[in-house]
Amino acid sequence: MIKVSVLYPNGDDVKFDADYYQNRHLPMVSKLVGSALKGIELDLGLGGRVPGDAAPYVAIAHLKFDDVASFQAAFGPHAKTFAADVKNYSNVQGIIQISELKTY
Repeated sequence: MIKVSVLYPNGDDVKFDADYYQNRHLPMVSKLVGSALKGIELDLGLGGRVPGDAAPYVAIAHLKFDDVASFQAAFGPHAKTFAADVKNYSNVQGIIQISELKTY
């Protein structure tokens, strides 16, 4: 199992519409990638390491797939659609990391 994490960096001028992202963007992603997607988790940043510090990321989405090939096959054909929607919820681009998922 792999996890594709999309991390949206926080900053002074960052705008992020969590409602749009949660209720419009992620459902669109889920619909378009179909059954290859095994689950989604959304983290909304609350704080940093020290009390009072801002969260380093305003949001992090985690999408689970069986493997890299199934992610690429399902996500690739829609990548431009997903990228074009960013302007509707944020003024920053997400950083993508693909990880092997290990559970203990």
